[in-house]
Amino acid sequence: MYYIYHIPGKKIGVTRNLKNRVEIMQGYSPDEYQVLESTTDLDKVSTMEIALQKAFGYPVDRRPYKEVIKSNKPEQMKINVTDQTTTFPCPKNKVKGQLMDNLGLKWETTFGEVELTKEVAVWIEKNAVTSMYDKERCFVYNKALHEAFNQTENLFTTTETVFDHIRNWAEIRGIYKGGDEKTQYVKLIEEAGELAQGILKERPAEIKDAIGDMVVVLTNLAHLANMRIEDCIESAYNEIKDRKGSMSNGTFVKEQL
Repeated sequence: MYYIYHIPGKKIGVTRNLKNRVEIMQGYSPDEYQVLESTTDLDKVSTMEIALQKAFGYPVDRRPYKEVIKSNKPEQMKINVTDQTTTFPCPKNKVKGQLMDNLGLKWETTFGEVELTKEVAVWIEKNAVTSMYDKERCFVYNKALHEAFNQTENLFTTTETVFDHIRNWAEIRGIYKGGDEKTQYVKLIEEAGELAQGILKERPAEIKDAIGDMVVVLTNLAHLANMRIEDCIESAYNEIKDRKGSMSNGTFVKEQL
């Protein structure tokens, strides 16, 4: 199934996986985007996406979605499956990126069908073994993969937080590889300016969007500084939780000791 999604004020796009594409990779919650159309007709969805982008005044994709899909097909992983193992055509340190580019891929093992989801990709990255015959290949044991996802409590019950999703999104997009604290600080100031504009113009949607963007930037800035935003927040809270003071001109002023 193909979905045409609309992020108001931002873009219109097409995806086969709303949760991964819009929520995990782009950082939007379900109430921040709309599904305008769903269909199994690739030609229809490709034509409709461009027509809607023009109608809403958004940037128009240079290539129709069907051409993007076709150009991506040759790059799908060629997985080799035997009775005991599933082997991937890349070294272990690159397998996560390859897997994330192929979400939705399915293959059969002697223990049943495997569908490549984000949770499966994370498990494979953690448990893959480098091939003794070719260091450019790695593999997992089919039985271990099957059992990991068929227990009462397994990896399908994810404990990831929204901050984990942000970090995964940033890693996929190359922000951690190509960015640094300084670039993220500049981005933070840019988002702060958008927040100020939203407040001054009394536009709740813009305020919400800017606050969310600032949290994303701060999460990435902390990561690039070898910290976790969760630890930064906890540290700040521990500093203020017992603080006493009073309100003055709309601002909390701490009590001087």
